[in-house]
Amino acid sequence: MGQTRETIILASGSPRRRCLLETARFNLDIRVPNADETWPGGTPQRGTVEIARRKLGCIGAVEGLVLAADTVVVLGDERLGKPRDAADAVKMLQALSDCEHQVVTGFCLSKNGVHRDGAVTTRVWFRKLTQLEIDVYVQSTEPWDKAGAYAIQGAAGAFIDRIEGSYTNVVGLPVAEVIAAAESLS
Repeated sequence: MGQTRETIILASGSPRRRCLLETARFNLDIRVPNADETWPGGTPQRGTVEIARRKLGCIGAVEGLVLAADTVVVLGDERLGKPRDAADAVKMLQALSDCEHQVVTGFCLSKNGVHRDGAVTTRVWFRKLTQLEIDVYVQSTEPWDKAGAYAIQGAAGAFIDRIEGSYTNVVGLPVAEVIAAAESLS
């Protein structure tokens, strides 16, 4: 096995972010923030970065590298967060069917008082979905706790016609960009 990177204090309860960072060989100290995730307004890029900053602020002053992130799915002018219930998940997937949308993840890193933040946008195209496909998918556990009500790394990968940009961003964290930002803090 290869050498691990430094430890990141991850201000997130997302199992997907944890898995992506562990795959990138980071040691993790998970601290789930209780941040206000009310949309602050502005562009999806600015809004996600602002929410990531709020999450980071909940961790307080600590030594070492701290990371927080927020992801949103954008369809036209509409932001699609996590579905409230099955009906909301069905509505989101119907809207995404046969359309292009964007996945935007804002992140904020801090190390010993120095901050770096950024936002990454990935374009995603869904093929045309049948109502049966949507209903079966919503009956699974995948849509819950995911922006846009889908997980590209799961069964919904079959819904994707193509993507342009970072795959890991669609999963929940633009890993290459986060690593570059973390290295700039060293």
